[in-house]
Amino acid sequence: MTRRLLLSYLSLAALVLACLEIPLGFVYSRSERMRVVSAAKDEAESVAAYASLSLSTGRAERELPGRVAHCAERIGGKVVVVDASGALLATSHPLAAVMSADLGSRPGIAAALRGTSTVDVRTSTIGGVEYLSVAGPVRSGSRLQGAVWLTLPTRTVHERVHHIWLLLCLGGLGVLAAVAVVGFAIARWTGRPIRELERATHELAEGGRATPVTMTKGPPEVRRLATAFNRTAARLAHLLAAQRAFAGEASHQLKTPLAALRLRLENLEPNVADRGLGSLAAAVTETDRLSRMVEGLLAMARLEEDSATPTPVDVGAVCAERHRTWLPLFERQQVGLVLFAGSVGPVLAVPGGVEQIVDNLLSNALRASPPDSTVTIELRLHVPVRRALRDARPAWVDLHITDEGPGMTPEQRARAFDRFWRAPGAPKGGTGLGLSLVQRLAHASGGEASLHAASAGGLDVVVRLPSAEPPREGHGPGQDRAGQRKRVVPALRA
Repeated sequence: MTRRLLLSYLSLAALVLACLEIPLGFVYSRSERMRVVSAAKDEAESVAAYASLSLSTGRAERELPGRVAHCAERIGGKVVVVDASGALLATSHPLAAVMSADLGSRPGIAAALRGTSTVDVRTSTIGGVEYLSVAGPVRSGSRLQGAVWLTLPTRTVHERVHHIWLLLCLGGLGVLAAVAVVGFAIARWTGRPIRELERATHELAEGGRATPVTMTKGPPEVRRLATAFNRTAARLAHLLAAQRAFAGEASHQLKTPLAALRLRLENLEPNVADRGLGSLAAAVTETDRLSRMVEGLLAMARLEEDSATPTPVDVGAVCAERHRTWLPLFERQQVGLVLFAGSVGPVLAVPGGVEQIVDNLLSNALRASPPDSTVTIELRLHVPVRRALRDARPAWVDLHITDEGPGMTPEQRARAFDRFWRAPGAPKGGTGLGLSLVQRLAHASGGEASLHAASAGGLDVVVRLPSAEPPREGHGPGQDRAGQRKRVVPALRA
């Protein structure tokens, strides 16, 4: 922000200086040229008056050359005086004596001999030097006695113009330097509270407790914004603390009554007639479902309030461990559980996220799988093809859990991640929170969850997680580092 404010100040100052100094430079250049022309005309009139006096008194040959030489030295140019016939009387430059035969034919001298003063800027044919030429008649009363021709190199005018442009540029740079110093101080004064607010906002966004921003300096608008931010951060911290307290208290207060309710229902079984056993079993099932729903709600509440940063997780090791844990339960239900454990490297996930994802998906797959079917766990590493040297798109790992159950229609798959939604005809015991929790865990890890129809007619749940390793050349989609899956655990059935 400081840099942008400083650039805006400098841009505005440069624009103002340009609007002021450029016209001033052109005005000064024009006035300097007019001043030089006026001075040259005055010198020409002075030499003409002196030449007229010298010619009238007959002392032109003695006095006129010295006067011409003195004038030429003073103005830094050349002075030529001719008589009424165009013959040379005096000159400050030896070359004029050599060219005396052509002096009368020069436009300026010819005009002066006709009694007309001229001012002309022309380029000399000798050396390519630009001269300012002034010619005037020499009169004694109404009688024309000759002409004065004065030439002055415009280099002197250009040097003075360049000098003033240089002074204007240096003055402009000085003003810009002063504006930069003052603007930097103002920008720092203005941007300091903004930086404090940015720091506190990042702390709050990263899940920490934002330190109150103390604002005693800075613009009034920023101080009011800091006050509003402090109130918002304090209220948000209060709400998060209340939610955290609620989740903690609810996890204890709800589990105990539900466990007691289930125990009482089981103890009622000997005292219930045969026709009521079905209702009792349904009540126990609904109690278990309510317990799982409470656990799911509490897990989602903890996930929403916890802003843990994704860390590298060995997804292959996690899947192998969860495979060993769930395998006895699958065997008891006469469902095979197969693990394709390729070496895919670590992924980025929130702590405990991969375990919860696998557990929820395996629980759903076991509930939907008929006996003598197979549930497959498979990991696939995908590395995008690099099309340029700077193409550094990250790799990802797909976790596939596929069952051979009834599957879902496209409309059902579109709604499957909604909270509490259950497909028509779904097995009893589900809460409608498992897939929603899976999707939230995937999003919190920087990934995505999706549902697809399996080739065997069941459901293929794909959870895409970002790889924690940089992409390497030579890996094709769906391959591990060796180019193929390394280990297959065959289906085990009871």
